[in-house]
Amino acid sequence: MKKHTKIYFNYFNFDVSDFIACEVCGTKAVDIHHIDCRGMGGTEKDNIENLMALCRNCHIIYGDKKQYIDYLKEIHLNKL
Repeated sequence: MKKHTKIYFNYFNFDVSDFIACEVCGTKAVDIHHIDCRGMGGTEKDNIENLMALCRNCHIIYGDKKQYIDYLKEIHLNKL
């Protein structure tokens, strides 16, 4: 398990067998996404405020696109 996935699972007390909902649409999440990723100039690391669960479709639509960072942050911070 990747470090950032472990951080997310530990924070929400999830197990690998749990259903984890996409934070955007509610379907089954398959990725733990870095909202402000370093590849796009972000400085955030593996902290819970920067990690959110996404399904594959939402990751393709919203992930790694600067115009959606604030949208994703708002959704995620409401979950925290």
